Amino acid sequence: MSARAMAMVVAIAITASVGVARADFTAYVHVVREGETLASIAQRYYGDPRRESVLVAENGLTTQGGSAIVVGLRLVIPTVGYHRVRAGETWAQIAQQHYGDIRRAYAIVEANPAVESSQPPDGAELLVPYPLRHVADQRDTLNHVAQTYYGTTDGSRTLRRFNSLRSLRLQRGQVILVPLPDLVLSDEGRRTVAESTGAAPEVGQVRELQASIGDQLPGLLEHVRAGRYTEAVALGNRLLGAGELTGNQVVTIQRTLAVAYVALSRDDLAEQAFREALTRQPDLEIDTRRSSPTVLRAFEQARALGGEAAPDAGAAASDAGVPTAP
Repeated sequence: MSARAMAMVVAIAITASVGVARADFTAYVHVVREGETLASIAQRYYGDPRRESVLVAENGLTTQGGSAIVVGLRLVIPTVGYHRVRAGETWAQIAQQHYGDIRRAYAIVEANPAVESSQPPDGAELLVPYPLRHVADQRDTLNHVAQTYYGTTDGSRTLRRFNSLRSLRLQRGQVILVPLPDLVLSDEGRRTVAESTGAAPEVGQVRELQASIGDQLPGLLEHVRAGRYTEAVALGNRLLGAGELTGNQVVTIQRTLAVAYVALSRDDLAEQAFREALTRQPDLEIDTRRSSPTVLRAFEQARALGGEAAPDAGAAASDAGVPTAP
C-alpha cells in the first residue's frame, strides 16, 4: 500500500446533542495496515498510545461491540483546530463559529493562556480544542468519561459546563462533547500526513511564533528600563521583522521603540513608531507622569497626525545608523 493511500485530508462535521452545534475541523483518514493496532496508530499520530480511546470514540468503534480493527479500515484522525483572529472579533463570536454556542468560549480562552486580554487581540492565532463526540454506554458517568480522556475526574467540571449538564449521571446513548486542547499531531504524525498528502498539516506555527515573541517582550522592556536603548532598538526591530505578530504585540513593541528612539535623539523615528502604534490602537495613552517631555511631545505630534504610520520606519532607522534587525 502506497504512503499516499495511508492518509488523506478530510473535513468533518461535528454535531452536538446540545443545541445542534456544528463546526468544521480538519482531520485525516488513516487506512489500517497489516500489524497495526489502535494503540500503535495513536502512538504514530499523537505520540501517546493511550489516545486510542480518542480513535475508538471518533470512529464509533464502541457502537460496534469493541475496538477491533481490520486491514483496510479507514480511521478518522482528529486534531485541534486553529483560528486567526480578525479585527473586532470576540471570544463569543469565535465560540459560536466553531462550537455553535457562545457559552463555550471559556474552552478556547483556557486553551490559550498566553492571550491575556478580555478579548482576543487582532491577528492572534488561537488553538481551538477538538470537540470529540462520545456516546455514553449504560455504565458511563461524567467522572468515567473525564478519566478516560483527561486522565483525571477533575475534567468532569469541564464536561458539565461544555455540555450544559446539571448531573454527573449519563443515559445510555447520550452524546457528550469532550473538548480536547492537547489533541495535537506529533512530529511523526505530521511527517506521515505530509508524506501522504503532499502538504504540511496545520500545526499552529503562527501561534508558537507569537508565544515566542511574547516571551521576549519583557526583555525588550528591560532594555529600555536599564538604559540599553541601542539593544532595545535592535531587538524591537528584529521582533517586528518576524512578522505574524498580534496587534497588541505590535503596539507594545512600537511604543517601547518610540521611547528608545527619543533617548537616542531620533525624535523623528519616535514619532513614526508612535504613529504605527496609534494606527493599531487609536485610543492608546501613555503615562504623562512618568514619561519625559520629549516622549510626550513625540506622542502628541503622532496623535495630531492621526496615527498614520510612515511607510518605512525600519529603513529610516537603518539610514540613520540606528541598529535594526538583520
